[in-house]
Amino acid sequence: MAENQSIARTFPVKPKLKPTSSNSTTPTPESKYWRSFKNPKDIQTQTLVSSISSVTFSPTSPHDFAATHSATVSIFSGQTLELKTTISSAFRDTVTSASFRSDGRLIAAGDLSGVVQVLDLKSRVPLRRLRGHTRPVRVVRYPRGDKLHLFSGGDDAIVKYWDITTESKIYDLLGHKDYVRCGDASPVSDDMFVSGSYDHTVKVWDVRVLNSGYVMEFDHGKPVEDVVYLPAGGLVATAGGNSVKIWDILGGGKLLYTMESHNKTVTSICVGKIGKESGEEAQQYRILSVALDGYMKVFDYAKFKITHSMRFPNPLISVGFSPDCSTRVIGASNGTLYIGRRKVKDSESTELVDFCGFHPVEEPQRRVLRPSYFRYFQRGQNEKPSEWDYLIKKPKKIKVAEHDKLLKKFMHKEALLAALNRKNPENVVAVMEELVARKKLLRCVSNLETEELGLLLRFLQRYSTMPRFSRFLMGLTKKVVEMRAEDIKSSDELRGHIRNLKRDVEEEIRVQQTLQQIQGIVSPLLKIAARR
Repeated sequence: MAENQSIARTFPVKPKLKPTSSNSTTPTPESKYWRSFKNPKDIQTQTLVSSISSVTFSPTSPHDFAATHSATVSIFSGQTLELKTTISSAFRDTVTSASFRSDGRLIAAGDLSGVVQVLDLKSRVPLRRLRGHTRPVRVVRYPRGDKLHLFSGGDDAIVKYWDITTESKIYDLLGHKDYVRCGDASPVSDDMFVSGSYDHTVKVWDVRVLNSGYVMEFDHGKPVEDVVYLPAGGLVATAGGNSVKIWDILGGGKLLYTMESHNKTVTSICVGKIGKESGEEAQQYRILSVALDGYMKVFDYAKFKITHSMRFPNPLISVGFSPDCSTRVIGASNGTLYIGRRKVKDSESTELVDFCGFHPVEEPQRRVLRPSYFRYFQRGQNEKPSEWDYLIKKPKKIKVAEHDKLLKKFMHKEALLAALNRKNPENVVAVMEELVARKKLLRCVSNLETEELGLLLRFLQRYSTMPRFSRFLMGLTKKVVEMRAEDIKSSDELRGHIRNLKRDVEEEIRVQQTLQQIQGIVSPLLKIAARR
């Protein structure tokens, strides 16, 4: 008994830890808000061709959004969340960035070929092609209100300011020493914007004062993957490495806070807004960040704390949040779009009109597809079948061999030669048996040329002594020698095949005789052993 007590004191066994307070598992009001963004049941998770490099929303209602992937810009409806249209014929290489104009009618996009294109969303036709970058374009942005200009940056380390009407470059903004990978337009001035580069720096540009180059610069400390202006225009958020940093532009580029809650590289950030009608969190802005670790973090930059975190199964590349606070879209590295839609109450929609100036959009009633509708049969291969659907699989096309095609055309000699050239003994014997059934084999043998006859004799020499073919081929060999004796005598090559065939047959006979002798020795022994 004493030993057991000493063992218990030396190796205490602790019970499994369990939550002791219900408060530890109770989600906060803001966490409930972000969890309310769910994929509607009638909308499947969209899977595109390749990694989704950017997601951007239209500033006008109903706030359609664009996703760039491979050499395509896919436009999704802000109402139904379904694919609305795709623009791919205009691009020759992978599209990296896209930006809507302030009125939502045009979209500008850049690709790895170094060309920036301005396209009409209705006709999907390129209206302008801006050529000037010598390396891939990584960022394209329209100013918040200006419809006539845009800026772009790329791997040539140059930020360009364009006049769209004349399709010409206005300024080459020099200052970065490495790839320019991100940028954003100021919400308070159409003449100011910010750019981030792999040289670890973020530069603030003002096209009104270009004599001194950039007007401000600050060092993030890691290659900058994304940069956004915060709504008031006095703060800038940058993402690079596994951190997101907040900078005070009005304070001269002072670093306010560093958020390091991701385990891998932060790839994209955007500004989201809590559209709740009441409560402490109502009408407040948050920074949404996604990273290669598969996490989305929500950061309250007023209180400098993480308010919500969500895990996804794939590395995340891009993130976007709709201006009406109803839709959240995240793009993954495998081409998956994680679309979250929040149901907006009528009272909340009214509140949004008062605070933001956004007008509520009535959700259209979706038409249920039935077999009587033509669209029912145009749903596509990604559509999941319902319980009562019949699955009709397309039969695989059987590849017909060359000799079978010739047999169908009654080209018997050609079919035999085609099988012999393939050097597959099973097919050759099958063709010969078919010709026997058609009573055409001996006629084919009699019509063979000297070289073709040599091909047949070479085959008979190799396979006539094989047990599975010998019964058929030995009889055929005898017929061939009798029919073509004169031709064989007149050709040295054919006589050589006959000599080889004779040698192989004699060797096979010796083998068979030896086996019979062995059988004769073994059989009595087996009988004696069976008696015992």
